[in-house]
Amino acid sequence: MGRWLLVVVLALATALAVLPGQARAAAPDPAVVTVAAPAVHAGEATTVTVTVTAQGAPVVGGQVGIERNRDGGWVPVADVVTDASGRATASVTLLRDPLNNRVRATVEGTDQYGGASATLAVPLRKRDSLVTLGGPGAFKDETTATLTVRWRAVGAGPIDGQVVLVRRLAGERDWRRVAVLATGGDGTATIKVSPRVDSRWRVFAPPLPWVRRGRSEVHGLDNRPPVAPVVMPRGAPRPRRSVPPQGRAVGDGANARIRRIPNGVWRQMTGRSWHRGCPVGRAGLRLVSINYWDYTGYRRRGELVVAAGVAGRIAGALRDMYAAELPIRSMYRVDRFGWSERLHGADDYASMAAGNTSAFNCRDVVGRPGIRSPHSYGRSLDINPWENPYRSPQGVYPNTWWLSRSHPRIAWRSRGHQVVQIMARHGLRWTYGLNDIHHFDAVLRGGRVLRVPGCDSTVCH
Repeated sequence: MGRWLLVVVLALATALAVLPGQARAAAPDPAVVTVAAPAVHAGEATTVTVTVTAQGAPVVGGQVGIERNRDGGWVPVADVVTDASGRATASVTLLRDPLNNRVRATVEGTDQYGGASATLAVPLRKRDSLVTLGGPGAFKDETTATLTVRWRAVGAGPIDGQVVLVRRLAGERDWRRVAVLATGGDGTATIKVSPRVDSRWRVFAPPLPWVRRGRSEVHGLDNRPPVAPVVMPRGAPRPRRSVPPQGRAVGDGANARIRRIPNGVWRQMTGRSWHRGCPVGRAGLRLVSINYWDYTGYRRRGELVVAAGVAGRIAGALRDMYAAELPIRSMYRVDRFGWSERLHGADDYASMAAGNTSAFNCRDVVGRPGIRSPHSYGRSLDINPWENPYRSPQGVYPNTWWLSRSHPRIAWRSRGHQVVQIMARHGLRWTYGLNDIHHFDAVLRGGRVLRVPGCDSTVCH
């Protein structure tokens, strides 16, 4: 009986202790936590300092847990105890991603103060960026050159990221973006390039949270010709008329193509190199497109209009010239030079003054008005006329300087020259020799040259 009475008394006492309106014991105020750390470079350790106070006084012996964020989760770094000044420290190595450089300090609560925490995003000091661009200084046209980018942080090794490659071609004023390159774990990236002219290259590296922006020095890449350029003798005059370089070669080798005259080409020819009354019409002509070596050693694409019956021979001769690396100054259709009242056809004076190789041109003989030129039949071919002049009754065209001079690749003064021999193998006769050096005629069966009225015994260019 006495035991149960004691239990009831205790229960009553407990109930009276929590009667409504009676005050509970007040919870302690939370501690005040501050976190500080100086900025350092990624890969270096910073000192995280935690200060804990309660009711304005330092907390001595406070239990503090320090964590850092790693890929979205909190990872313990250290458990420390505050000293007499309420401070505790821990060493944390900063990483390149700022999100992984957030630290959190948490202090456990006691009877004197409540638990609390604080978070700090530790700032990064940026390193200098070093970007280099390397590769050959020159390469042959129509091949590729490999450029190598290396991106490093000073004092910290390779950088894995994206850089921008820009280029400026010869004749351009502005830099143009070419590619965005990704450097790997070794900080390098490569790219194959094949500009058709001299060019300049540079790489720009963007700033990262832990590294400053950077740019490389300019890297020059010279486009070199595949074959040796023509070396002119001292004092050789330049053509009086200039034409722009023709389009780049198409396909491998000479890549000759023979086809009927397209509508657009025929419209350009009509009223210039062809007109009513010509001895051969559109159906009897063919357009020959072929690659050739120009005087600078580069491959170009030229055009000739020739008679259908000799198109294969002329293309074959030019193909052999290409194989022997014998240059041609230019090979525009002669209608490019417009109508000539003196010649009643396309302006061969202008074509010769430009050193242009041409074939069909329904016109008069240069220097002999009223006499039809063999070129009117599309069976004659003029090669490099500037260096291989024509001696007419009115004088020498297009210049006199080259009349007595030869060149092993572009100017011939005998039948032993390689160009003359190639023409002969394809049935193209050096008809007038030193009187019309640049002129060749396709011979008929039996070795006869086409008979042109008025040109039986005289030079007819």
